[in-house]
Amino acid sequence: MASYKGAYSNEQSLNFVIPIIVLLFLGIIYIMTQRADSGFTSFILIGVAALTMFYWVKVLKKMTKEQKPLYSQAREQETKNWVYDLIKSEGEFVFVSEVPGPEDKIAVRLIDGILYIRGTAGFSKEVPIEGADNMQISDFKYRNGVLTLRIK
Repeated sequence: MASYKGAYSNEQSLNFVIPIIVLLFLGIIYIMTQRADSGFTSFILIGVAALTMFYWVKVLKKMTKEQKPLYSQAREQETKNWVYDLIKSEGEFVFVSEVPGPEDKIAVRLIDGILYIRGTAGFSKEVPIEGADNMQISDFKYRNGVLTLRIK
């Protein structure tokens, strides 16, 4: 099954929307110049239409620069809210945390006292564990999204 990893860009969609708006306003200006009887009234209407066009193009550009895509907001929230428990006892540690993904996609390594955890959807964490320099992971359990490790 293929997965889509590209990011949706608001600026790319803006490249299509702005020319359409410009063409729409130019069409309105053209129609005004063809139907207007007096020169002064058509000049005012053309000016108002042009100012409105520039205003909306500016607003659209500002909206796309300020707005973050929803997937990055969810990813930032996931990173900020990620918590784990590290229970220390004599000669062993018990590590418990939520990690996204199926069991076969979870990768865990303990190298030089740093626990490396990798899950799906780009989830990757490094947890330093003091005093675990010469220890190894002795038990790995993953049930319902909760990872439990015993480090001895």
